[in-house]
Amino acid sequence: MDFREVIEGAKGGLEKFAASLPGFKGYKEKEWRREADKLLRGKLADELAVQLRRLNELQLQLVDSGLIEFTDDLGRAIKKLENLVDRIKTATYGYSGFFDAVKVKEKQLDAIYAFDAKLLEQLPKVAEAIDAVGQDIEAGTGIGAGIQKLIKVITALAEQFEKRKEAITAVGEVTEADEEAPAEQ
Repeated sequence: MDFREVIEGAKGGLEKFAASLPGFKGYKEKEWRREADKLLRGKLADELAVQLRRLNELQLQLVDSGLIEFTDDLGRAIKKLENLVDRIKTATYGYSGFFDAVKVKEKQLDAIYAFDAKLLEQLPKVAEAIDAVGQDIEAGTGIGAGIQKLIKVITALAEQFEKRKEAITAVGEVTEADEEAPAEQ
């Protein structure tokens, strides 16, 4: 689902009129890009929260099965996933105020959105690793190795998320030519 299309479809008549005003269009388009990314990050956080609930259920299953020796390791995976969900929920969405020294341009906002969309594509790996741990628990074998693989998958996703700042700056720093360029109409 492309949340940019959702935002575009939700525009009312007043918003469409305001967007036609010179100088206002660029401002509103940036706001819509930020809102689309915020929705995308919300979806990403929600999907990871579903996986987090599954992990909590697996931890209870470990206890019920008498496999307490693995609860600490699974607890580490849970903590890592909780931290990632929190970081995603609180991540910056490309806002720069009127007086900020560095202005966030449309290309940078699009890069943030594309980066977050790629993260969403990685979620099946987390779900598959959790499925494998669940199967290991049911079989009673390979649990430790399965949990370690799950931790690696979560860690890789967290490390990828940490590169989000680079996605913003990789598009390019604001140059004097950018500052002097006329606003989009």
